Amino acid sequence: MQRRLSDEVLRIGEVVSPRFIAGVDVSVSRARGAATGAVIVLEYPSLSLVEAKVVHGEVDFPYVPGLLSFREAPLVLKAFEILETIPDLVLVDGQGIAHPRRIGLASHLGLFLDVPTIGCAKSRLCGRHGELGDEAGSNTELIDDGEIIGVALRTKLRTKPLYISVGHMIDLQMAVHWVLECCRGYRLPEPTRLAHQAAGGNLQPEKYYSMPEEVIQGSYSH
Repeated sequence: MQRRLSDEVLRIGEVVSPRFIAGVDVSVSRARGAATGAVIVLEYPSLSLVEAKVVHGEVDFPYVPGLLSFREAPLVLKAFEILETIPDLVLVDGQGIAHPRRIGLASHLGLFLDVPTIGCAKSRLCGRHGELGDEAGSNTELIDDGEIIGVALRTKLRTKPLYISVGHMIDLQMAVHWVLECCRGYRLPEPTRLAHQAAGGNLQPEKYYSMPEEVIQGSYSH
């Protein structure tokens, strides 16, 4: 399925002036077999919180590197189903085409949602890259089997890089641009940073909402 779907991933596309940028993250408890999926929508350029959806469910797909989309995508898609704000761009805590079969979670979600997505992973799944400078914005190509599949990007001075790759409907240069545009002094860009907090149950919405709203909790089980 991944090999077939990877042919449908668009590695080109231009996102010029997004109004709403979403962040996606999933937290899985391997011990309990439970997971939480979070989708956060921020207004650009203020990056103020517009909406947050969190869903909970049991995980019935085993942990297999390279197949995490089948484990995590159902929860994320359920969160998108109850989302009221339609994002113009989605940053995903996971791989795009920087994947052995060139289709990680960000690419799967892009195909399902028909929206530009960017893989913004904290670790490298495949490929190699050269040395990076210490300063924020330093980047170098991530190459696998002779193909450029993404970049290693330093988003904060002397911190570990993130691995940025095309998800769907965007090119790599623009993906790097929007990740850096969404950084506010942390290693993670704000959309995935807040999604990570929400998935872990640690988001304090009153700190981020531009107007008072509630984080709506949904529930989901396979």
